[in-house]
Amino acid sequence: MSDDASHSAKSRKRLTKQIIIGMIAGALTGFLINQYGNLRGEDAVYGFLMAAGPDGLFEILGQGFISLLQVLVVPLVFVSLVCGTAALDDIRRLGKIGLKTVGLYLMTTAIAISLALSAALLVRPGAGLDRTTDASYEAAEAPSLVEVIVNIFPRNVIDAMASGNMLQIILFSVLLGIALSFSGEAGKRLLKLFEDANAVIMKLVMLIMLIAPYGVFALLARTFADLGLGGILPLAKYFFLVLGVLILHAMVTYPALLTVFAQLNPRRFLKKMQQVQVFAFSTASSNATIPVTLQAVEHRLGVKNSVASFTVPLGATINMDGTAIMQGVATAFIAQAYGIPLGVSDYMVVILTATLASIGTAGVPGVGMIMLSMVLLQVGLPVEGIALIIGIDRLLDMVRTAVNVTGDATVTAIVAKGEGALDESVFDSEEEA
Repeated sequence: MSDDASHSAKSRKRLTKQIIIGMIAGALTGFLINQYGNLRGEDAVYGFLMAAGPDGLFEILGQGFISLLQVLVVPLVFVSLVCGTAALDDIRRLGKIGLKTVGLYLMTTAIAISLALSAALLVRPGAGLDRTTDASYEAAEAPSLVEVIVNIFPRNVIDAMASGNMLQIILFSVLLGIALSFSGEAGKRLLKLFEDANAVIMKLVMLIMLIAPYGVFALLARTFADLGLGGILPLAKYFFLVLGVLILHAMVTYPALLTVFAQLNPRRFLKKMQQVQVFAFSTASSNATIPVTLQAVEHRLGVKNSVASFTVPLGATINMDGTAIMQGVATAFIAQAYGIPLGVSDYMVVILTATLASIGTAGVPGVGMIMLSMVLLQVGLPVEGIALIIGIDRLLDMVRTAVNVTGDATVTAIVAKGEGALDESVFDSEEEA
């Protein structure tokens, strides 16, 4: 390894440690601020640090950092996917890659919700719970199947990019990449411009990541100061059950799939994904994490851009393993809390509905709760039961985002290995590229 590469690897390891320190420090600071406000009855410090408006220091730092990353998502996905598609030696491979990717994402989602339902039926987190609550929940309307299909096709690519409609951006990028590959010298000249833009944007990602520890600190402090222990304790059984299944899925299911389908070392995979997982946990946004995930799977796992540029953005849009786990436990929890028995056929409907809904509601704001309301309605459970768990969903959302991005990288590595688009010398290296 060259001196420059070795220095880069050391810098990334140092940044990962700094992000973890920022995450821990932010969580502790948030809890202290929460307790300070409760015990002292003084809100001056709390108000300055925590206000959602312009006076909230943590809000400004945290959301400013997220905005810096989000502004890169659309140009990065667009440019990277155009380059990746145009670089394919056989365009027919794109269809094969797409089928493999969607199939694996649906399979992992089905496994996730099956694990969640099994655990919830065994532990019974909602049994004996007093379901009386003044809170209510109004379910947002899910789009119809026709709307979902029609909305995949962009009418105005500028509007699609402005609104961050990832499925439309993916489709347009793929079509443009195919057109470039068939355009001879003109296509090659334009492709070189896209490749240069891709290199510059990835460098910009690395520059923004230098302030990640401070952004992570602010985001975690904001979340934990709002939540406090009082938000977790009343639903501790539900909370820790969802948390346990999320960890089980990330640490057992994904490594098993990597071993069985790709014969890759899962321990090395998880080590190289550590920074991405911590970052996803802090931001609670798979889309905001796309630049970091792409950088990791290409430069640390050795996946070629022709595969990663397609599988990662698609996974951030339709891969909902963490959300499926929440839905599985939440469905059983609400059924138990309201004393409504569900049969085997009902649970099969839950698995099928949640799996298909992960694609059917892709890109819709508040997708997790929309999917859960769809599942509850399918088996005749009261949608207002969501109000029982929504108070602690923010912290669980952070964990399931980390699970989702791990799933994105797992499927990416498996597909790349099967397509001969994985540099195993990079994947197996002890140093981070």
